[in-house]
Amino acid sequence: MKKRYLSKSKLMAARQCLKRVYLEVNHPTLAVITAETEQAFAFGNAVGDVAQQIYATDDAVTIPYEGGLGHALRKTRRLLAGGPRFPIFEATVEHDGVLVRVDALLPVGDAWHMVEVKASTSEKPEHAFDCAIQSWVLRNAGHAIESVALAHIDNQFVYPGEGDFSGLLTEAPQTARAAGFDADMPAFIRAARAAIAGDEPDIAVGGHCFSPYACPFVTHCWPSDVEHPLFELPRANKGKLASFVASGYRDLRDVPGELLTDNQRRVQQAATSGEANIQPDAGRFMRGLAYPRYYLDFESINSPIPVFAGTRPYQALPFQWSCHYEAAAGALEHAEFLDLSGDPPFRRLAESLIRGLGKAGPILTYSPYENRMLNELLGLFPDLREPLEALAARLVDLKPVVAAYYYHPEMRGSWSIKALLPQVAPDLDYSKLEGIQEGNAASSGYLEAIDPATGEARKAELEAQLRRYCKLDTEAMVRLVRFFERH
Repeated sequence: MKKRYLSKSKLMAARQCLKRVYLEVNHPTLAVITAETEQAFAFGNAVGDVAQQIYATDDAVTIPYEGGLGHALRKTRRLLAGGPRFPIFEATVEHDGVLVRVDALLPVGDAWHMVEVKASTSEKPEHAFDCAIQSWVLRNAGHAIESVALAHIDNQFVYPGEGDFSGLLTEAPQTARAAGFDADMPAFIRAARAAIAGDEPDIAVGGHCFSPYACPFVTHCWPSDVEHPLFELPRANKGKLASFVASGYRDLRDVPGELLTDNQRRVQQAATSGEANIQPDAGRFMRGLAYPRYYLDFESINSPIPVFAGTRPYQALPFQWSCHYEAAAGALEHAEFLDLSGDPPFRRLAESLIRGLGKAGPILTYSPYENRMLNELLGLFPDLREPLEALAARLVDLKPVVAAYYYHPEMRGSWSIKALLPQVAPDLDYSKLEGIQEGNAASSGYLEAIDPATGEARKAELEAQLRRYCKLDTEAMVRLVRFFERH
């Protein structure tokens, strides 16, 4: 029988919830992987690649996984047998059936400095246990560990360009914190194995389903086989929702109204009636908007690895804008900006925005994000302060108005533009867009398009998708305003 290893990720899952690790091993198809989770994985891989550049020496070795686990274990064993001589990345080590792949082992005299690399911008409580698993395996496998550290993003790092990321990571010592888990580690591992081998653990839902990570099995464990699950209650504390589950409530319509906030009761009433709750103040606000009207949306990047010189990790930077423009009722035009040359687009974007949005009239958005983007442009280009501040002063966020005066039960507790659109403009459908259908995909698409390795045909395909997606965002706002003007 093939030996089943217990990986570090499985132990991390078990620490969050034994039911989670049971499901990961025995029923992995029940997992729902969100776009946010996929992006987090991508960010982690990208930061890991840069970490190897930062820590590498001319004789550094990376253990490949393509040849299979057995090959990785054997190659690591041979290299470690020679003692600490050069950096080793992705060292694959096993002890007592627990398997780890270590981001970086760096020689320090006759021992190793172990580094775990994270894409986060700070040290988090769960990171100590992450490091502890790896150092426990390494030391029990007979390798001398001099020190343990967590390397995370320094969000004050400013990229100088030319591929120089030497200041991107900062280390937080973990040696003592990791050692603090040693005594309990064997018992913890036994508990994880017992949970995997037994029946599905009977563990109540609660805040642990979302901390320190959102569990991919939430839809399995929480009541979801009802018309209006409890998750549709807006701004509901997860602990409070868990208490509702513990009290036997499954559908939000069953929860006593006195346990809910005013807004949650509004959602409950709409779900009970099956009809939209719309108040005339929404229509009055929309009809009162002056002309000309500008409907603005940005797309941006926020990569942990800065792309352009002079920028910081996770700095949200706009690379594209779309604007529908109404000089008068029904007189609709469209303008946009998108530069896929690979050069920094921000100055040209800012200048085109100043030209395209005129001097007067409300600039309508559906989030405060556009204001944030203007502030980022202000930071980059102080000489454009006056016109950019003038644009910011004209911003009108429609989302608070809609959230205050409208709710349809099919919005499922969300006032996002994607939740709202099927109710106000059902002919506009993001799911029918080819390729890029949401913001994370737009960011990834832009980065792929400006990559020199991307072929011209693929670049043209991405450009078309980016333009269609961003244009739909602003067209959706136009239709939203028109919907409410009629009510």
